[in-house]
Amino acid sequence: MIKKVFLLLFGPNLNQLEKRDASLYGSLSLAEISQRVQDHFEADGVRVVMRCSNHEGVLIDTLQEFSEQATGIIFNPGALSHSSFALHDAILDVRCPVVEVHFSNIHAREEFRRTSVTAPACRGVVAGLGWYGLVAAISSLLLIGDEGRK
Repeated sequence: MIKKVFLLLFGPNLNQLEKRDASLYGSLSLAEISQRVQDHFEADGVRVVMRCSNHEGVLIDTLQEFSEQATGIIFNPGALSHSSFALHDAILDVRCPVVEVHFSNIHAREEFRRTSVTAPACRGVVAGLGWYGLVAAISSLLLIGDEGRK
């Protein structure tokens, strides 16, 4: 029985994850990662839904679509996390908790990547744990429970 739904939402260029620098992003595709996350939580009655877009407006539409139907949203906005005030504002309006996740440690990379304009709108941030950061984010929201709701 599915009790909780978590959206895994990914921004620009992450649709090509398995083709990018493996030292930063690993070698798995988003589909493989999504399946591993789903498998991890299946016994807990969690359903994982994955969406990805290279388009800012589509990401905003998806945040709005899942705002009230998801238990939580795990969001990797990619490079848009450093520049998109529109995503920041959309996250503020989401009714469920949003956790920003980056596969690489953005604080150990180029200077421009060290500031996220979307992170302040989120419940929390996980960075540098690879795809396991998605598991950590969902686990945290499950532990927090209703305290994690906006």
